[in-house]
Amino acid sequence: MIFYNVLIFLYVQLIRIVALKSKKAQLWVSGRKNWPSQLAHLMNKSQSTTIWVHCASLGEFEQGRPIIESIKKQYPSSFIVLTFFSPSGYEVRKNYPLADVVSYLPADTPKQATQFIDILQPDIVLFIKYEFWFNFLKILQQKQIPTLLVAAIFRKNQVFFTWYGKLWRNALQGFTHIFVQNQESADLLASINLKNFSIGGDTRFDRVVEIAQQFKAIAPIHEFCNAKKVLVAGSTWPADETLLAQLALINPTWKFIIAPHEIDVPHLTQLEKTFQYHCRFSHINTLSIKDLTQKQILIIDNIGMLSSLYHYATICYIGGGFGKGIHNTLEAAVYGKPVLFGPKYQKFEEAKALIQHGGAYAVTDASSLQSTFSTLDENEILSRVTSSISSAFVYSNAGATKLIMNYIKQTGALSTT
Repeated sequence: MIFYNVLIFLYVQLIRIVALKSKKAQLWVSGRKNWPSQLAHLMNKSQSTTIWVHCASLGEFEQGRPIIESIKKQYPSSFIVLTFFSPSGYEVRKNYPLADVVSYLPADTPKQATQFIDILQPDIVLFIKYEFWFNFLKILQQKQIPTLLVAAIFRKNQVFFTWYGKLWRNALQGFTHIFVQNQESADLLASINLKNFSIGGDTRFDRVVEIAQQFKAIAPIHEFCNAKKVLVAGSTWPADETLLAQLALINPTWKFIIAPHEIDVPHLTQLEKTFQYHCRFSHINTLSIKDLTQKQILIIDNIGMLSSLYHYATICYIGGGFGKGIHNTLEAAVYGKPVLFGPKYQKFEEAKALIQHGGAYAVTDASSLQSTFSTLDENEILSRVTSSISSAFVYSNAGATKLIMNYIKQTGALSTT
């Protein structure tokens, strides 16, 4: 435990040094300044119960979001505190309307963990997918506050399952209950003699189903598509974009909508050099309908549209598979579209399952992308079957949020009044 606390101290000092040059690290440090007084001020509340939901970053937030929405719906008087570890989550969702307080999580030292929990006085706590902060979990357990880990994924190579992972195995005991996504994770927890877990599934399925059901047409996108076949590429990185630019040149009758992961000025400028016959979405109203329909490439230069854009796709491409790993495949699959992505998808259970069922295809280079694309383009029956498989896969896996909400109700921690 002393070793762990030393590591936390050293980590914080390292972040402070990195902050001298890194904007993200600067946000990490500045966002935690004077947090006790700021949090105490924000916690001036009259609601009967407090729910603390913690997410590492933006991806985990999307998994926690269906639960937050269900809590607000079923327990409208509850006070929700949403915390993030990473600036990439906090900065995007700091104004999330369903949370009464959005904050950075302080460093996991015994003093700060105790202080944070004493200010919050939560009735129930939800950690989403990852994040195993030993001091926070220890104090929550000591105070007998129900603490859930939701949509968790465990892998054999994680520290919990090593000979030296006793401290982290003890951390897992700090959760009242752990909802894992799959049988493999359940088997791993059973192998270290844990009993406080069950298979709960992935709440992201519920989220994308809700988004698809609430879809609203975007007139300029409809006009750009002009009844043509369309490839929508979401969360792309430069490696993806290079391949897609080649694909667009070979398939001039297709329309391409490119929604990059990064929308800073240098990247958008580079995209405009990479793709021919393009238009930025922010400039779309400056074109006549005739000029717009003649453009082959539409570059999305905002955040928030992607989940709706997949509705317009004939084929979807998910970025990240030539880097650290692919982004959200479910946002595309829910609309019943064939899904393509790069080779780095092994850490994503839904991507592996989609491939196994025939709703998605992995590509390894420009040649395999063109080959797979052409097969789907020319074989209408295969394309239709692939589409129906992807949609059925998403809808058949929905329901995790309801299961978790039933458990929360059974704890008796929240009040409907």
